Amino acid sequence: MGISFQVRVPDGVEELESGPPEEVALQNASRKAAAVAKESAPDELVLGVDTIVCIGARIYGKPGDAHAARATLSALSGRRHRVISGLCLADGGQTRTVAVTSVVEFRTLDEWLIGWYVASGEWRERAGGYAIQGRGAALVARIEGDYLNVVGLPVAALLELQPALLG
Repeated sequence: MGISFQVRVPDGVEELESGPPEEVALQNASRKAAAVAKESAPDELVLGVDTIVCIGARIYGKPGDAHAARATLSALSGRRHRVISGLCLADGGQTRTVAVTSVVEFRTLDEWLIGWYVASGEWRERAGGYAIQGRGAALVARIEGDYLNVVGLPVAALLELQPALLG
């Protein structure tokens, strides 16, 4: 979209891993934005984002190893789950937040498909253990809502928070 930006990974931000999923995503996004904003110039716009995958109140975070990735994918197999992204935009001491939810339905995954995906390594550092924009597309039957939210940054919601980003 032609927006100039810098990636800054906040140090020492403790992320929530349990609780009401929408609140968890918003709190984590807010913590990330606050940590970076504290070290930024006052006129810098800071965006914190956190994306989680959940079924009901059960949050499926980033699997720590291949065994956990296999267990996560097995739990999501043949089921619908929510992908929730929390966005927090910090702008000179003011913050605005929004949460976006999409629903993803996985195909029924057999052991071969799960093994193929886990062997790809694409699950690493991915909420829910998959990346829909890559090989993870083979796991998905359908989505309802914003595809870019499932990728990890719901652009439409971001532009609602700050329309001038395109200007």
